[in-house]
Amino acid sequence: MILPFTFLLFKLKVIEPSERMIDLWKDTFAINKLEYALINGNYKTRQLAAEALEIIGEASSIPLLIKASNDRIHKVSIAALNALEAIGYSDQLIISITQKRFKWFKTIQRKEEQLKEKKQQKYNIYKWKRSSKKSFEMIKERLKRPIR
Repeated sequence: MILPFTFLLFKLKVIEPSERMIDLWKDTFAINKLEYALINGNYKTRQLAAEALEIIGEASSIPLLIKASNDRIHKVSIAALNALEAIGYSDQLIISITQKRFKWFKTIQRKEEQLKEKKQQKYNIYKWKRSSKKSFEMIKERLKRPIR
């Protein structure tokens, strides 16, 4: 009974569609609902929508998948790239997908190297000079001198 109203409630931002609902949209080829979920859903909904669009393989959703491949959430980006690769509209698109994956790999490697370098550094706790210690030492030296 609530199934027909789920998309309306999703559009009103009352609820998020469940995995079962997205599977139903995938089975009924409701591409417009899946595209709306890809644009406006939370990260889990966007990921499921991209995976559903991959299975449907409709070429009209390629621009939205390209936009979703630049998503902040890494899982959504991977799902969108997998969908684009499965649709395989043109060779140029596949080349750009491969370049993006290599760029991700390089950034992950660079972050791991930076983390290793940070772990190798040894920090000296007393690297800085405390002003209180310096003034205390100065007073001690003055007290050692004879009073005139």
